[in-house]
Amino acid sequence: MTKYYFFIILLFIIPVILLPFFKIDKKDLSDSSASFYDYNALSIDGNEINMSLYKGKKILIVNVASKCGFTPQYKDLQTLHEKYGDKVVVLGFPSNDFLFQEPGSNSKIKEFCELNYGVTFQMFEKITVKNKKNQHPIYIWLSNKELNNNSSFTPSWNFCKYLIDENGNLIKFFNSKVNPLDSSIVNLIIENE
Repeated sequence: MTKYYFFIILLFIIPVILLPFFKIDKKDLSDSSASFYDYNALSIDGNEINMSLYKGKKILIVNVASKCGFTPQYKDLQTLHEKYGDKVVVLGFPSNDFLFQEPGSNSKIKEFCELNYGVTFQMFEKITVKNKKNQHPIYIWLSNKELNNNSSFTPSWNFCKYLIDENGNLIKFFNSKVNPLDSSIVNLIIENE
């Protein structure tokens, strides 16, 4: 019987002791806007771009990296940009968050993308996309349902994709395995033609 009481006491004490180690801080969203078009990012060349520039078109946002198994998706992102550029804007956000697969500087990233994949879609400076203290504000918006009214998916790896509609509403999150030319993405881009 003593063993039983000891076990019950441990069940209550251990979680209390371990709780601080597993505590997840909730982000303070008080300074965050619910409108995607209120956000800015620096282009890979260092120019500030406001997301309102893309009003009226769908937007595919992708966290990219040059040393990843999914890096060949750059080619398909470029094809998507060329084929459907009148309907969707492709925005690439390099990130070194996953196994340090984007170690280069912005200029090296730009050179890599242009030389290897002929990238002409809009690329931005390297940022943090994971849910960390220094997560970029755009990714805070993308990964908080309280702001985007759709989902709380944070990138789990490089080449995760978010599709935003012509009015700045998050439509859907796609994981890394979904190719940019997959019908699940393309059909959402061309719907309402």
